[in-house]
This record gives sequence, structure tokens and C-alpha cells, in this order.
Amino acid sequence: MSRWRNKRAATGHASQPQGLPAAGLKISGMFHIILFQPEIPPNTGNVMRLAANTGAQLHLVRPLGFQLSDRQLTRAGMDYRDRAQIQVHDDWPACAAALAGARLFALSTRGQRMYDQVCFQPGDALLFGSESAGLPPALHAGLQTEQLLTIPMRAGSRSMNLANAVSVVLYEAWRQQGFAGA
Repeated sequence: MSRWRNKRAATGHASQPQGLPAAGLKISGMFHIILFQPEIPPNTGNVMRLAANTGAQLHLVRPLGFQLSDRQLTRAGMDYRDRAQIQVHDDWPACAAALAGARLFALSTRGQRMYDQVCFQPGDALLFGSESAGLPPALHAGLQTEQLLTIPMRAGSRSMNLANAVSVVLYEAWRQQGFAGA
């Protein structure tokens, strides 16, 4: 998630991105937020709260940099933890299998396409890397160029807060759906 670049994507829409490998779990929620190996409890707590308030489902991919009972996580998530749909996955293959068939978009400094150039659809999965390392090269290698999105920032800026980045992209996706369910 860290090290966002200010890189302009070409205009126009690329071909539709691939979904996650087929396996057949029923997809619930308007969108799926995936935090890959999150490290900072307040960020995850804030994303948990965001998921509860938008109807998104939150997926956490282990290893986590904290315990789910962490006081900072609980404080940031407030009483929304019980309202959020949360799944914890042991690793990336388990998460990918659970979201089989969902279109996947990953936020990355390597993204060439701005997040607002995507026509999001209900059931899309939004993948965000860890605060200190982003997404690992092996995960990047399995993605197509049109699946890698970026958030613009001023030149010389290095990164955004994870919870803020998730908010920016999720609200654009939800806006495109007319804020269905609000």
C-alpha cells in the first residue's frame, strides 16, 4: 500500500480484468476490500468501520501485524466490528479461492491506470498491500496491467495512509453504483 506514485494512466478503458480463479463461493456485499498482510491495527480498525458503513465485505490476509483482539484495532473499529462482514484468510491462495469469480483490482505504485478510470461493478474485489511493503512482486506477477490501479498524488509524495486510500477507491466504486443501499 505504501509508495503510491503520481503516475498518469493512459485515457480510455482497457479490456476487462480477469477475475480471481474460479471456485464458486457466493459473493456477498457490494464490494470486497482485501487487506494483504496489514500491519497497523488502527488502519485495519478504520477500514473495518468503513466496510460496516458502506456494506463492503472486509478480507484480511495473514500474517497480520497484530492480534484481532488488539485494543487499538478495537478502538478504531469502535462498535462497528460487530456490523462488519469480516473474513480472515490464512494466505493469498485461500483468499483468492474464497473470492473466485470476482473481478480483482489491486492498488499499487506500479499501476498505470487511475482508479477513477474503472467502471466498477458490484462484487468487485479491491486489493491493498501492507503499510510498509505494499504488494509483493510474486502477487504482482499474477496480475494483468489493467488490474493494477493507482491513486494520484503530488510529485515527490511517497504514500497515503492505508485507510484513506481504501476510502478513496471504495467511495468511487460505490458512487458509480448510485450509493446503492445507502
